[in-house]
Amino acid sequence: MALVLTEDQQLLKDSAKGFCLHNAPIDVLRRLRDSKDETGFDETVWAQMIELGWPGMAIPEAYGGFEFGYGGLGVLLEETGRSLVSSPLIASVLLGATAINKLGTEEQKQEMLAAIVSGELLLALGIDEKMSHRPAAVSTTAEANADGYIISGCKTFVLDGHVATKLIVSARTSGEVDSEAGISLFVIDAAAEGVAINRTWMVDSRNAANISFDNVHVSKDAVLGEIGLGFAGLDQVLDVARIGVAAEMLGSMQEVFDRTLVYLKQREQFGVLIGSFQGLQHRMADMYSEIELCKSTVRGALAALDNPDSTAKEIAIIASVAKAKLSEIMEVVSNEGIQLHGGIGMTDEFDIGFFIKRARAAQQFLGDANFHRDRYATLNGF
Repeated sequence: MALVLTEDQQLLKDSAKGFCLHNAPIDVLRRLRDSKDETGFDETVWAQMIELGWPGMAIPEAYGGFEFGYGGLGVLLEETGRSLVSSPLIASVLLGATAINKLGTEEQKQEMLAAIVSGELLLALGIDEKMSHRPAAVSTTAEANADGYIISGCKTFVLDGHVATKLIVSARTSGEVDSEAGISLFVIDAAAEGVAINRTWMVDSRNAANISFDNVHVSKDAVLGEIGLGFAGLDQVLDVARIGVAAEMLGSMQEVFDRTLVYLKQREQFGVLIGSFQGLQHRMADMYSEIELCKSTVRGALAALDNPDSTAKEIAIIASVAKAKLSEIMEVVSNEGIQLHGGIGMTDEFDIGFFIKRARAAQQFLGDANFHRDRYATLNGF
């Protein structure tokens, strides 16, 4: 399992780093937040990403993509994490395109994947219905009729739900709430009658929405995967996304570390640079060691996704390892970044505060450290 970047991946990483530095610095996120932008991401920056081919990074060539694998997409997410770029990469590409590619019919792939690559289609995935991440806790129902299905229920914190063209939604066609059996996935037009979308403002200035479905009619062609057997496929899609989010978190924590190191080399206290204080050096050394472990974890997880011999269980295990570890260390690093910057770290005009806000949202997204420790134990028979 590769724990280092290939030459092509390193070239992509350098290119993405330069792009984010010059076209999407944190100032862009600050502007989006302060203006309460209706879209929630910079459309010019997104158009440039599309031109560079970023949405098609992990999509097969047969559907207009570049088939560079999740290792390539992970490199992009890592660099966007450094400047906290808000874009549809996670909702539409990492989650949406993965779901269509893994679970869709040939017709669904032909229709939607090329549109995602070109930027014509934005997807959002609605799974959770409560405050915490519980993908099997589905009470939204899908009742069959002669023409298709009638969907009723609600979804919370749907990432980029307010700008999505289509929604991928989990609904129960049979079974009890909390049961993995009986869950089905549907692709629903966001503008369909009975769909009500309410945008929410997140602490990290990203976009999410609470969405309700009131007797929404969909055709049989809207089914994604097999009726009643959707959870296994959904879980595989979520594992890909968990690893991708871990890659983004890796970029964020590396940026916090780098910014903090620069500050320690500049800030004077008692007539000397605070970077000379041994206690602070120890804290930085501890963070560096943990970040290196996180880097190996993410690299290994991305390599597993691109390895055709990896089983679903192996990917599930390493996905939970990555999400738990990165959530834990991102909390530590973001806290230390604020503390080591002192009073200035608490001010809004200083960028370091944006990272702790993003950290808290990313930690909870698709399961926090406790969720994934428990899942890891369950997967290993404990």
